[in-house]
Amino acid sequence: QVQLVESGGGLVQPGGSLRLSCSASGGIFSIYSMGWYRQAPGNQRELVALIISGGSTKYADSVKGRFTISRDNAKNTVDLQMNSLKPDDTAVYYCNVRTPRATVWGQGTQVTVSS
Repeated sequence: QVQLVESGGGLVQPGGSLRLSCSASGGIFSIYSMGWYRQAPGNQRELVALIISGGSTKYADSVKGRFTISRDNAKNTVDLQMNSLKPDDTAVYYCNVRTPRATVWGQGTQVTVSS
């Protein structure tokens, strides 16, 4: 079974930076995409950033220009560099991987942006 391990969450001040990492393991032979979603209290889970195997990316309008997603295909990892963080970025961030057989979610990592 495919498993995702997330790291890098924490508490940062507004304007600060944070880098999230996600490692996929467990018999992965093909990956369609890897991405990051987030869910703030009382809100629906939303797409933050997505990267396809070929390198194409997609970002939520609210994070464009501030966040950058990257992927290491050989290591099956995906990172999210978050700059100029705002209080509205506070949420639980979830790694997501789509394969031919399943969509897999990580357990989530808390990101809190506060003074």
